Amino acid sequence: MSEPPVWGRYSELRPAELAAIRKKTPVIYIPWGALEWHGPHLPLGIDGIVAEALANRAIRRTGGVLMPTAWWPTITLPHNDSFNSSGAILSTVMDNLLAQVAAAGWHVAVLPSGHYGHAHELTMIEAAERALARYGLLTLAVPPLAMVDDSMLDRAALWEASVALALRPDLVHLDSLGRDPLRPETSGVIGRDPRDTASASLGTSALNLAAERLAAAVNELCEMNNPAPLRALYTQRRARHQAFIDRFGSDPEGATRAWWEDLTQEKPAEG
Repeated sequence: MSEPPVWGRYSELRPAELAAIRKKTPVIYIPWGALEWHGPHLPLGIDGIVAEALANRAIRRTGGVLMPTAWWPTITLPHNDSFNSSGAILSTVMDNLLAQVAAAGWHVAVLPSGHYGHAHELTMIEAAERALARYGLLTLAVPPLAMVDDSMLDRAALWEASVALALRPDLVHLDSLGRDPLRPETSGVIGRDPRDTASASLGTSALNLAAERLAAAVNELCEMNNPAPLRALYTQRRARHQAFIDRFGSDPEGATRAWWEDLTQEKPAEG
């Protein structure tokens, strides 16, 4: 019977322990979340909660070291309770971080994102590609739920609410949405109405599938040491965002504002 993968939390390891794990499995996970308004029914940190949970599940299948969750995305929805940085700032932060990761001897960097904004994902992809080109660092930057089905990348809706119920039911209050038709600007819901549909069991299934896909991708990178799967993934992810860019433009902040204005003039969230 094979031994389980060895892993640890960076913040809790002593130097010798860190070195031993890095020598055996040079994989480092850096979950990426956000502090963003998700309506009255979900916590402001749900993106980071999900990203860390998925990293925690995947690393138990691959081994490696888990870094503390990063909470600074680029471009969130317009709201006083949301925090973000510009794309230029996030690019600089990620470039510096990945340079240090590579210099420390890690071979694979995994950046599971719980924040799904198009500008945020594209910024992460570009940083991952630069790290690969500059240092040969195999950097997987992706929302893990996208490795199952893009339809799971909703916002405060069926899937995100279900995942929240699976992870932290004490932080979810679907009844705060009331019973009137949902409007994105007051409910935060973009996607299927989570009332009477979201469930912890659905969320658990989504988390398990996403963690399995993420771990499989990481293990493939470790075994093959080949960037081809990353290049194919990033081509696919860019294609997903192209229609958005064609319609709203390539400027991240301007496109997000235009999209939000367009969305809030449309019909209520799906039933």
